[in-house]
Amino acid sequence: MTKAKDGKKILEESVKSLLENLLVKAEIEITEDQENDALRVDISSDKETGLLIGKRGETLFSLQYILGLIYKQKTGEWKRIIINVGDYREKQEDYLRGLAQQTAQRAMETGEPQSLYNLTPAQRRVIHITLSEVPEVITESQGEGQDRCLVVKKK
Repeated sequence: MTKAKDGKKILEESVKSLLENLLVKAEIEITEDQENDALRVDISSDKETGLLIGKRGETLFSLQYILGLIYKQKTGEWKRIIINVGDYREKQEDYLRGLAQQTAQRAMETGEPQSLYNLTPAQRRVIHITLSEVPEVITESQGEGQDRCLVVKKK
């Protein structure tokens, strides 16, 4: 068995064990995400989707972190683990792209900087990338810690 297959098998066993301990019945699929140099875990559950995602994705990100630690403990190497439950990530990215476009439009129409608060680093990244294709605006993150926000300005 190759190292990659060993890692996928270890991750699969870890995910199944974790879900079993949470008393969650779900189907899982593990694939290699070459673009992000990660292992992607897609989880589908008829009844437990909300439980696994949690408020604003907090449970999903916590599970992702825990599985990353378990993977490191069992394999001795760090590997990025990306968990997706019920297409949450795709829906979230679509929402963030729409928010980015609306915010850019508002910044261009008013000429005033527009601030977006309470975003995770990953959410800010999606907005930065989306608006990097809009030549009329620039984006920047300002502040530190909990006070960090993303500002969209007209060029």
